[in-house]
Amino acid sequence: MAPEALPTFTTSDATTGVPAFDHDCGEPLPAFGSDFRWGTATAAYQIEGAADSDGRGPSIWDTFSHQPGRIREGHTGDVACDHYHRWEEDLTLAAGLGLDSYRFSIAWSRVQPDGQSAVNPAGLNFYDRLVDRMLELGLSPFPTLFHWDLPQALEDRGGWLNRDTAYRFADYAALVADRLGDRVPQWITLNEPFIHMAFGYALGVHAPGHELYFGALPAGHHQLLGHGLAAAALAERGGAVLLTNNCTPVTPASDRPEDLAAAAVYDTLHNRFFLDPVLTGRYPELLEEMLTASGTIHDGDLKTIAAPLDGLGINYYTPTLVSAPPAGSEDSAPPLPFLQLPIDGVPHTGFGWPVVPSGLRDLLVGLRDRYGADLPPIYVTENGCAYPDPVEDDGQVRDQERIAFLDAHVRAVREAITAGVDVRGYFVWSLLDNFEWAEGYTQRFGLVHVDFETQVRTPKASYHWYAEQVRAQRAGTR
Repeated sequence: MAPEALPTFTTSDATTGVPAFDHDCGEPLPAFGSDFRWGTATAAYQIEGAADSDGRGPSIWDTFSHQPGRIREGHTGDVACDHYHRWEEDLTLAAGLGLDSYRFSIAWSRVQPDGQSAVNPAGLNFYDRLVDRMLELGLSPFPTLFHWDLPQALEDRGGWLNRDTAYRFADYAALVADRLGDRVPQWITLNEPFIHMAFGYALGVHAPGHELYFGALPAGHHQLLGHGLAAAALAERGGAVLLTNNCTPVTPASDRPEDLAAAAVYDTLHNRFFLDPVLTGRYPELLEEMLTASGTIHDGDLKTIAAPLDGLGINYYTPTLVSAPPAGSEDSAPPLPFLQLPIDGVPHTGFGWPVVPSGLRDLLVGLRDRYGADLPPIYVTENGCAYPDPVEDDGQVRDQERIAFLDAHVRAVREAITAGVDVRGYFVWSLLDNFEWAEGYTQRFGLVHVDFETQVRTPKASYHWYAEQVRAQRAGTR
């Protein structure tokens, strides 16, 4: 397949040989305008805890995290940040940033313990209280309906490999909107369907832990079908609808034809799989052939999936460098037609992820160039970094690397806007240090440090920096 129109990244803003990100934040941030939305983001399983409280049913992450060897150091989300009991404190922290928006997710199994029948009143009441308090604090609720925590009862029936799950998701979206929709102006249906399909169904490193490789593709299509069905239900109830994708600018390792082809395949799977059908009503040819051959696509599916969006959420962390697999690797596992390469000569986060702020600009501009008038307004719904972030003897957390990271990425968003991309919001991942999926509690992304033994919250230096930037934007001084 042709590799044209691949978004690319540069490393001109990186400092060769520096292990962590060093960026001059001395200049004020450019102005974004009074309508630009500033927020932060969280997800239910990562912060709520209270895994068996008040009628909540088990999710696939409850099951997965309790299987030996799945999560680093044997951690689980049973308690997490105990947000279920500390939500008022956490919303006060969010409001203290001066934000206008707060992105959170709703735990499907807290609302419908088996994912398909009786509603758990206590679960809906929790989110009802949460939304009311956000509004009291001046925070616009920005809920995500599915952030990877599928009810285990639905996984027992096939999970996203089962087409019926898409219809159950639409039912769930409708009942949540019926309860909260009078106060929620916009909804995100799915968070990062590529990551959930690839890590959960193809490679087995996330829940539910399947290793199906290309046999996972139906899980991607059924998520998109669920998005389309839920979008229709939400639109009927007057809510604006978004879909959030994790996207990455993809660059081939060389101009060799095999590397160009490998990069095109990776870009198709990671980016275009979950954008083309939503924005253009068609799958890329490679995927259409595979999904059609498996009988996954039914008549009318693509029309449902391509329901108009009110906005597109983009989560960005790092770019991707791709080559063709080395000769002789055809029989190895996983049997993939590409190889992700490390990106040298740039700083890295504590998680080991390359830091390339210009990649965010290039990604956003590349999406505009690829989709043109089909591209709805964009919200950067996640951007952030993990560093060790120790609490020092004086009780402070001086996370200067995170400040530098966020400053540089916010500037990259401004550069994309200057280039003509319609970007309307920026959300930091995350408000709190939390349960970081397969990494457990070993990676800290938060603006607020959480002591997972005592649950004490300590705002980091980055929290105060972000609050100052938001205040300056609101005052019109930047």
